[in-house]
Amino acid sequence: MTNTITSPPARAPRTPHSARTTPAPRRQRSFASRARWTGWGFLAPFMAVFLLVFIAPIAYSIYLSLFHTQLVGGTSFVGFDNYLRAFSDPVFWGGLLRVSLFLAIQVPIMLGISLLVALAVDSGRLYGSDFFRISVFLPYAVPAVVASLMWGFMYGTRFGLVGQINEFFGWNIPDLLGPQIILASIGNIVTWEFVGYNMLIFYAALRVIPSSLYEAAAIDGAGQWRVIGAIKIPAIRGALVVATIFSIIGSFQLFNEPSILQALAPNSITSAYTPNLYAYSLSFAGQQQNYSATVAIVMGVITMVIAYAVQLRGMRKEA
Repeated sequence: MTNTITSPPARAPRTPHSARTTPAPRRQRSFASRARWTGWGFLAPFMAVFLLVFIAPIAYSIYLSLFHTQLVGGTSFVGFDNYLRAFSDPVFWGGLLRVSLFLAIQVPIMLGISLLVALAVDSGRLYGSDFFRISVFLPYAVPAVVASLMWGFMYGTRFGLVGQINEFFGWNIPDLLGPQIILASIGNIVTWEFVGYNMLIFYAALRVIPSSLYEAAAIDGAGQWRVIGAIKIPAIRGALVVATIFSIIGSFQLFNEPSILQALAPNSITSAYTPNLYAYSLSFAGQQQNYSATVAIVMGVITMVIAYAVQLRGMRKEA
């Protein structure tokens, strides 16, 4: 008899535990997807506020600018008729020319004073520099309405400081609220308000200049004016561009000062003295919300284009 040895059936190879788990690329994709949605979750509150208070008003203004509302006939779609009216409106262009003149004169003066103050504080040779810096910055903390009222009453020839000086010394200082000087008077108020703000921008940029540059200049025997022209001003060119852009935007948005002074000088400041004041008067006094939205959009586009051109020019010089 032959003994037959039966071999046990072959077992299937055991699958390693690591092979049964999810592949690594799939796990990485899952982690990246969760991280991406987590980032959007952090951004969601800001995006909601941004859409609500910035994008939605702009979209609604564009929508209003495409219509025309009248007492007889109601609201009708007019397309770009309001924009054609704005481009041929002499009142609007008169206000735009006025703020452009204001920008061309006031902004260089304000930034020049701010730069001089920042350089003086940064020099380390100014006695009581901390107190001086705070004193220059304090007017920025004064609301524009309060500053306009304060300066408006000082400008008065019958009830203000100018009138008292004329009466006491027998002088004849011109009426600073008169039609010929009122724009310069507004420029003085704006300069007083924002010199400290721009000074801080320049001073912060000056403080981050490497001290090694000053040491090298001292070894070369460079004087203070040489250091300012060759080191400090080139180093803060970016801050100068930023302050210029902010000042351009603020000039085209000029509203608070002429609006407050209008009650004190009604013969000098009209309801269309600046484009923003013109848009406000159209909307709340003239009941022309559609055309008011058009003026606001046109001014926004003009401001954006000019500010962007200044930014490109500043970046090109910096490069």
